[in-house]
Amino acid sequence: MKYEPLPTHPGVRFEDAARAALENTQLRRNMGKATQTIRAKRAAVVDELPDWQALREAGRAIKERTLRHLDAYLTEFEASVQRAGGRVHWARDAAEANAIVTGIVRGHGAKEVIKIKSLTTDEIGLNEALAAEGIEATETDLAELIIQLAGERSSHILVPAIHKNRSEIRELFMRRLGTGEISDAPKELAAAARTHLRRKFLRVPVAVSGANFGVADTGTVCVVESEGNGRMCLTLPRVLVSVMGIEKLIPTWEDFEVFLQLLPRSSTGERMNPYTSFWKGVTPGDGPSEFHLILLDNGRTRVLADQAGRQALNCIRCSACLNICPVYERTGGHAYNSVYPGPIGAILTPMLTGVHNAPSLPYASSLCGACYEVCPVKINIPEVLIHLRGEVVREKQDHAHASGLPDPEGLAMKFLAHVFADPKRYERAQKLGRLGQRFFVKDGVIDRLPGPLGGWTAMRDIFPVAPHTFREWWSKRS
Repeated sequence: MKYEPLPTHPGVRFEDAARAALENTQLRRNMGKATQTIRAKRAAVVDELPDWQALREAGRAIKERTLRHLDAYLTEFEASVQRAGGRVHWARDAAEANAIVTGIVRGHGAKEVIKIKSLTTDEIGLNEALAAEGIEATETDLAELIIQLAGERSSHILVPAIHKNRSEIRELFMRRLGTGEISDAPKELAAAARTHLRRKFLRVPVAVSGANFGVADTGTVCVVESEGNGRMCLTLPRVLVSVMGIEKLIPTWEDFEVFLQLLPRSSTGERMNPYTSFWKGVTPGDGPSEFHLILLDNGRTRVLADQAGRQALNCIRCSACLNICPVYERTGGHAYNSVYPGPIGAILTPMLTGVHNAPSLPYASSLCGACYEVCPVKINIPEVLIHLRGEVVREKQDHAHASGLPDPEGLAMKFLAHVFADPKRYERAQKLGRLGQRFFVKDGVIDRLPGPLGGWTAMRDIFPVAPHTFREWWSKRS
């Protein structure tokens, strides 16, 4: 199936972007303070629940059951939405989804839309597609508005402007919103954004949202948020367009009992979100008079076909893995060069786009396993990272084979396999290693190796081969 890659730049490697990010001391301070604060809040509310691990297991089981029967649940969901008066559109890729949204907006003669924070619309590059058609998209989430005004990309799934501090936001608002002189007090910054957005809420006829969940048996769509801007977008405009990844389904309304405990605690460290909105179809005299739901594939079926990696589609976009990750905390989200940063982005982006478009992301991890421990739906991110690293290596080998070039890593592994397969060859290699290492041992360790092997010693020292093997020691002892 055709799919549209996420907005990534294959030429930019994570390790290069991360190195540049680490040089920004202000960024590191901003990231460290924000992630530590969110971690502490999450830990406090999670500890209140004696059945937290049972909830995690229930969430995993529900998502995996949904993925096993996704085709049936999708057709059930479509019928449920249509019965309630909504219109369902299917989009194979970003181009189709953007064309559908653009067509709806132009069909109502609108030149502007207001948007609820949505990673899915970021994934398909909707704002850029609308701008190309002369349609202005205004982000109404405060953090999304900040990065839109700054001309930047999100650096966090939940807190897109986590890399900015209050003084930077104050300067931005004064420059872009024309607020005049204001302080960097959060209350005053929020008031400036509220004044700017309120005019949009009352005037713009079309709103675009994502979706946290869709319920197959009722046709209900759910958005959870903390500011109230989403509620304004969902109720005031005449037309509502929701773009939803096909993996966001849950089978029944009762499943919210699990997910509305898991999601807020794992994301914002709250017992429940301040605003949890549900809607289905249209209701005369109440809310939008026209509702369009776009069900987006854009590479998700290729992830579903990957038996080892499909668990990434369980993700409920809580961002707990970002807040706990020691790599993300130090580099920030822009280093991942994708809409989906952090540990979940390191597995989801390569699978959605193909590993050849993001070959460095599976290596953006220390494999410490902290992300797995906090994931509310028990995605084993380290397991998938290792799986994808194998895919990267296989793609390199296939490319080398197709071009007729030697694959140094593949040749080295074959040589080692040959040596390890025979005890005598292995013992001879150990003796040669003891002889050859004499030129590199310094103060009892090897701290520098030549050529490509230098990658091993750039960040760590290696202990030299022992003066004698266990077998030799045992033989002398006897």
